Amino acid sequence: MASAPATLKTTSAKPIPPLKVVSGNNLQGAATSSEQRLMDNWLNVQAINLMRHSKSLRPFAKDEFGTGPAAPSEAHIEAVNRFIEKFRSRLTENARWVEAAANAARREPASQQLRVLLERKQTVSNQVLYLEGIWDFYFDLFVQRLSSFGERLRTIDRIAIGCYERVYSGLGTAQPTPSLLPFSYADSGFSPATFRRGVPLSKLRRNSNLFPLIMLPQHRLDNVWALSSVLHEVSHNLQADLGLWEVVPARLYHRLTTEGRFPSQIAQVWARWHKETMADMFALVLGGPAAVESLMDVVGRSPADTVQFNPLSVHPTPYLRVLINLILLKRLGFTKMATELERVWQRLYPRITPNDIPPSFMKTFYPAAEMVVDTLVFQPYKQFGNKSMVQVVNFDPAQMGLIELAGRRLAKGEDPGTVPIRLMISAARFALDQRLAPPQTITDNFYRILGRR
Repeated sequence: MASAPATLKTTSAKPIPPLKVVSGNNLQGAATSSEQRLMDNWLNVQAINLMRHSKSLRPFAKDEFGTGPAAPSEAHIEAVNRFIEKFRSRLTENARWVEAAANAARREPASQQLRVLLERKQTVSNQVLYLEGIWDFYFDLFVQRLSSFGERLRTIDRIAIGCYERVYSGLGTAQPTPSLLPFSYADSGFSPATFRRGVPLSKLRRNSNLFPLIMLPQHRLDNVWALSSVLHEVSHNLQADLGLWEVVPARLYHRLTTEGRFPSQIAQVWARWHKETMADMFALVLGGPAAVESLMDVVGRSPADTVQFNPLSVHPTPYLRVLINLILLKRLGFTKMATELERVWQRLYPRITPNDIPPSFMKTFYPAAEMVVDTLVFQPYKQFGNKSMVQVVNFDPAQMGLIELAGRRLAKGEDPGTVPIRLMISAARFALDQRLAPPQTITDNFYRILGRR
């Protein structure tokens, strides 16, 4: 490390007089030729800098983030380029507006012309920074595909695509699969998250999100048997794209208060939980039992966190959330597995007090939860092509056999064959639970096989 520069000392005993700050209004006399040259140079550079800054926010080339399977699709890059172009074309015109002011000031460097230039420069500079934030956001997303995350993120994309294709093909209608499907990226943090299509994002300067984004913490990518969270986040986007968010809470509330005759305040809580509960249900029928085991991994924390009831939360109380999923697991034909998981869960949390969950809610929990699961999963919706969720995406014990076979092949590093990629998360969980291979081997095989399919 370089040493700090020595403090300058003067050999004179006389104090050094302070510099005088002279304002522009107090400048005396005409500018010298040297000053005129320096001013002319500065004015010339302002327009050059701003124009080059705006042009640096160029369109992304289709191959600059790689050409292999992990690269962003042309459709995603083209959508971003079209979006940014709307801002860039106006920005180029405004940069010329600054250039005109700079030229005028060079011809006549009077105070008024200089002020106009400075104010225009400030305005357009802010516009450049606004667009730069959007450009940087997408650049950071896309450039991850050139890193060691590329193959892993492409695997997540394929899982999401597999979910969309399964759901839309199961609708039995002419409704096409959206052209811009979910795009995944890695970030820090504990929990995954998703940003839906059309939702304003602060990172996009409150502009609408172009396509579903799935954010995964780096540690989740390392634990492939815990990637059922991807199925959950994808399911939020399916709910939104199919228009289910608008109809489900009303249907839940109506059925609970009429057919179920549950109190209004109980029904309101269940209706408030509809997004997270339906995403859990979707994840289970899309991916199999690993969705429940993975959920237990995530919400199995201290009793204070897991059993504490909050009627205003959009997430079900974690302790109850697992039990809701186990109700569906039983209805799908996995009674033995669901019963054993429920006993394990209750051993972890053996005592639920009135201070944790109100007795009025616990008294109605099981019959209300049964009705909620039936409403979400087994009742038809227009948005599902007048089918139920299990008719659109069926999961039954026969598919569990595929998962077990795939898990054994995965542990050996063999291609699982035609098993749908969305079921491979449960296959990884099976391989881990059965201790068929070390965790790192399962992870490496998962990405090596699925990332290059």
